Amino acid sequence: MRIGIDLGGTKISGVVLDDAGAVQIHLKRPSPRGDYGTTLNAIRDLANELAGPDRPDIPLGIGIPGTVSRRTGLVKNANSTWLIGKPLDRDIETLTGRKVRVANDADCFTLSEATDGAGQGYRTVFGVILGTGVGGGLSVEGTLISGPNGIAGEWGHNPLPWTDPVTDPTFACYCGKTGCIETFLSGPALSAHHAHDAGEEIDAEMIAAGDLPGRTASLARYADRLARALSHVINLFDPDAIVLGGGLSQIQGLYQSVPARWGRYVFSDSVETPLLQNRHGSDSGVRGAAWLWPAAASEI
Repeated sequence: MRIGIDLGGTKISGVVLDDAGAVQIHLKRPSPRGDYGTTLNAIRDLANELAGPDRPDIPLGIGIPGTVSRRTGLVKNANSTWLIGKPLDRDIETLTGRKVRVANDADCFTLSEATDGAGQGYRTVFGVILGTGVGGGLSVEGTLISGPNGIAGEWGHNPLPWTDPVTDPTFACYCGKTGCIETFLSGPALSAHHAHDAGEEIDAEMIAAGDLPGRTASLARYADRLARALSHVINLFDPDAIVLGGGLSQIQGLYQSVPARWGRYVFSDSVETPLLQNRHGSDSGVRGAAWLWPAAASEI
């Protein structure tokens, strides 16, 4: 048995997985914002509720919108900026008395989908989060690729390729740069670009409905930007499958419109890469957090 917790921008989700990967318990709470101590307490309380009073030994995996620096042991690159510079894994171990592993939320999503999701059976998988933020993860034969800096797949903070200054206006990113892929492909970015182009301030979910010409045009621009961004991944990593996650992965038209566009950007005479919708929906990240621990207790 292992516990997974996904610390999202709007909710904190937790599961208990059994040795076969089946969800035994699943709980969700509003996600704390802006305060590190409150966040620690929320993770502790959720972990204890998931495990119950009789299982203090169940290990805990946590997915966060950032990663832990191998040099300092502190959180870096988090769009939940109050986590930056904090020893999150050590603090949670102290609070809960459990063994803790922390990974990027896109890595957790990728691990889940490569293990028993839409990417199962593919040798290499690139997992994409299109939500409040934009991230990615790389898996080879079911194993996450991290890299010496712990940022493998951190594709959302590369610049969007082949931009047009008229049709692709740039916005500032929380990381301090402008023109990051995240500022074009996240949910808030879709809303901001739609407001800029169509003069209509609405959330991404309403735009995704595509029920008015201006919204349809925004979705077409979004699909082309996603095709450009993913073409760089294909040129560099050439994954056997790309799996989309996050709230915007529910836009069904992307699975036809993006592959129809990316051929003009990929350096190949044809593109055989499948673009897949995740199997586990909004639960994939939290399941992947639990998968950070092996099934066998002897390996923990």
